[in-house]
Amino acid sequence: MHPNHNPQRPAQRAVEVHQPTPIPPPAVHPAPVVPVQPGTVPTVASIVLPNGRVVTGYAIDPARPEPVAAKPAVSRAAVNVALGGVGFLAVCGGLLLLTSFIAALTAFVAQLVILAAVVFGGWIAVQGLGTSGGSSGTTVHIRRAVFKRNHFHG
Repeated sequence: MHPNHNPQRPAQRAVEVHQPTPIPPPAVHPAPVVPVQPGTVPTVASIVLPNGRVVTGYAIDPARPEPVAAKPAVSRAAVNVALGGVGFLAVCGGLLLLTSFIAALTAFVAQLVILAAVVFGGWIAVQGLGTSGGSSGTTVHIRRAVFKRNHFHG
């Protein structure tokens, strides 16, 4: 039911329909870039999108990178000389380390020889000065209770 409880039909209103007027798309050309001096107000630009909408805003100048200076060509001979110098330095350093290693190895072997001489000399001294089974000295056999003493004859 109708809110005013009137059994009659409501009056019909006239409806006006508006059709949008299409804007033809602009020719696709890059927008000219206008340099903007610092301190000035940039101009306002309007762009018509393909769907018919219009976008308005400030034109921004894209940042351009600095041009790269051309590198001078390096000759192949210069590269070969530089690589040869690096190789020579590496070999010299390796030889220096090799001579240091040989000197250390020589000192180590000399110390091993000295240690072996000391140990072997000590073993010989113990064998020569140790007790020999001869008649000199005192022999004590506890289990048999035999005591043998040196006899000094004058």
